[in-house]
Amino acid sequence: MKKITSFALVAFLLFISSQVLAADNKVVIQVSSNDPLTQKIALNNAVNLQKALGMDNVEIEVVAYGPGLGMLTKKNDQSQRVASLAAQDIKFSACGNTIKKMTKKSGKAPVLTDGVEVVPGGVIRIMELQQQGYAYVRP
Repeated sequence: MKKITSFALVAFLLFISSQVLAADNKVVIQVSSNDPLTQKIALNNAVNLQKALGMDNVEIEVVAYGPGLGMLTKKNDQSQRVASLAAQDIKFSACGNTIKKMTKKSGKAPVLTDGVEVVPGGVIRIMELQQQGYAYVRP
C-alpha cells in the first residue's frame, strides 16, 4: 500500500510541476540605457530565461526606448545577436516616439536590426504588457 501511495504522490508532483512549467511565463525586459554592459545583460537575461524555462514555456519581449534604442539598430555591436534571438522567438520592440525624435534630429531614421518591430511608444508597450500579466525586468 505504501508503494502505491508513494507512486501516486510522485505522479501528482510530476503533474503539478509540469503545469507550473506550462503556465504562462511572460516577461518584458526594458532597455533604456545606451550602456553596452546593460544592453548585454538584458540580452543575457532573455537567453537565460528561455534556457531555464524552455523556449515553448516563456514569452519574452525586449522593449527599447530613449538611449536604449541604439541596441536595436544595425550599427550596434549586438545587432547580430539581436537578429539571432529574434529568430529564436524573443520579441524585440523599438519605440516609435524615439525613432521620430532621432529622425527629426539627424534627418534620417535609424536602420533597425532584422526581426525588430516598431511600437508606438516604448513605455506604453511596457504598460500594456504588464496589464497582460508580463513580469517586468530592468537590468
